[in-house]
Amino acid sequence: MSDIAILKEMFKKDVTVPLEERQEGKRLKYSVTLTESQDSYSVKIDGMPKHDEVIIIDVDTFVVPREVFNGEKGECKRADFVIITNTETEKIILCIEMKKKKDLEKKIIQQFKGAQCFVAYCKEVGKAFWHKPNFLDDYQYRFVSIGNISVSKTTTRIERKTDIHDRPDRMLKIKSPNDLQFDRLI
Repeated sequence: MSDIAILKEMFKKDVTVPLEERQEGKRLKYSVTLTESQDSYSVKIDGMPKHDEVIIIDVDTFVVPREVFNGEKGECKRADFVIITNTETEKIILCIEMKKKKDLEKKIIQQFKGAQCFVAYCKEVGKAFWHKPNFLDDYQYRFVSIGNISVSKTTTRIERKTDIHDRPDRMLKIKSPNDLQFDRLI
């Protein structure tokens, strides 16, 4: 059983975001619309992998563990979405934080760290309960902050600190998102 199949078995459908498919010529194309339900804004990402190669998790649907943690260091925060993909060429865990306007980078970094902790917990659940010792072990992380979503009809700006956005403090920043492509995010 693939890691993606295990994750789809692990999660209830209402915490995942479905892919949208459309026919272009003889090929099916996939996209996803990520919606921040609290503030009612969304972003569409085109060029998504096929259904059996990806799962999109709305991490905001999980209850914040305030009953357990003090939250003073940001340990109760988490990013909005986690997209996990396992294709023939790549194994990626993409953490996405969406902001209607601009927010403090320190806060966004805490949200990404919280998403990593969420994925680490899922990893251990897969190993313990699905008896798969290498579950999600060889995946690479990517971190993307999408801001100024409410600004329409402007050119998408991508800001890179480094070539690879594999740590929360080296996130890829996208402002005024239009025409987002999955391969550009990873």
